[in-house]
Amino acid sequence: MSDWQIYLVVGVFSAVIFVIAFDLIDMAVAALVGASVLIALGIIDEKDLIATARTAAGPISLLFGGMVVARILSTTGLFDLVGEYYLRATAGSGKRFLLLLIVIVAPLCALLPNATTVILLAPIIIRVARALELDIVPPMILTALLSNAAGLLTLVGDPATFLVGSSIGMSFGEYLRRASLGGVLAIAVVIPLLPILMRDIWRSVTPLPPRSARTKLTRPIYAALAVAVLALMMVLFVFGEELPTRIVPPVVAVIASALALLVAYAFRVEPTDRVLRDVDWKTLLFLTCIFCLVQGMAKTGLLQVMSLKLYEVFGTRLTLVALAMICGIGLLSSVLANVPVAAASIVMVKGYLVTAEFVPEAALSDQFTQWPPAVIPVFIGMMYGATLGGNATLVGSAANIVAAGICAQEGTPVSFGRFLRYGLPFTLCQLAITAVYVVVLGQLLR
Repeated sequence: MSDWQIYLVVGVFSAVIFVIAFDLIDMAVAALVGASVLIALGIIDEKDLIATARTAAGPISLLFGGMVVARILSTTGLFDLVGEYYLRATAGSGKRFLLLLIVIVAPLCALLPNATTVILLAPIIIRVARALELDIVPPMILTALLSNAAGLLTLVGDPATFLVGSSIGMSFGEYLRRASLGGVLAIAVVIPLLPILMRDIWRSVTPLPPRSARTKLTRPIYAALAVAVLALMMVLFVFGEELPTRIVPPVVAVIASALALLVAYAFRVEPTDRVLRDVDWKTLLFLTCIFCLVQGMAKTGLLQVMSLKLYEVFGTRLTLVALAMICGIGLLSSVLANVPVAAASIVMVKGYLVTAEFVPEAALSDQFTQWPPAVIPVFIGMMYGATLGGNATLVGSAANIVAAGICAQEGTPVSFGRFLRYGLPFTLCQLAITAVYVVVLGQLLR
């Protein structure tokens, strides 16, 4: 690639981020135009598009499947029941409202992609917030931030985490043993920040409205089958890779979406085309285009140069490299979608480990799984940096984008600056606590 092409790729990439950060152009349009420019000029060719599809297929499938399952569940009436119980449990207290939000979000995100959790819980959270006469934006932002942090509890909770873990052959169980504690710490650090960053909600006390007549499920069998699909998806997330046929999480999500659509079709609840029309295609398009831009960056050779720079700066000091991953990738994920950042970082870190002679050159392939225990904290640092760094800004993760989209649909758009006021303090504290954990883990695995 010639110098002018490198400058063009970097320029297009920077321009896309700039116009998104300052709300000059819709984020999906900006990413699509940027990717189209690189394709039209021949910088991204057919082979690059195939490589992009291979990288993006897993995270996009996870999101799509989760969106469809969530959309079907929204027609069962279960959200009305849960929302009523949630409202009564708050006793009109904003403090209880926020703390119960953590209790609800964290378990779901352990086994469901974070953007899916936001979609599932949004109707409940908005209903309770309005009943308590609260602005829906702060709790929806908190839901996205919590879903990202709780996504670190398991390998499938966040697409960026899954992408890094799957690139080194990390199993569900291995992730639980070595990385999930970081997710617990990232959630715990949120609690002392709530009275400061969400002071108005924390101190609010509102008389509850009269108890409405208990909502009944009009189609209990339909609701039970929809929940059964969700339960099956969760079980296969945990055990699917242990089966003889080895069903990986993205495939599980697609299978679950097919079963959910089949259940809805069989009960004639609503047409399939209406369900699919409500899928957040804008978010999926945005992430796909960002993957294309990252592929263009990888083609420039800049990632390989950065691999050499890592070795020049840090040598074989893996703990420092792991901390650099948390800080550096965390920073990048705050201005870019974290999934593509993770995809690009994998190439860079594998190149560094080969250069530093921790692993053979065969480690650059996707099939290599014989990673020494000492290098695992580096990849875990990548997971923490990508997932938690995405909390800082509106475009940092799919969950943030989905939450903002829902707020906009409810008539309360979220600006880049408003999200930043909440996201940045949470992110700095979460990255700091997980950095400590990575240092300790690095010492234990030596």
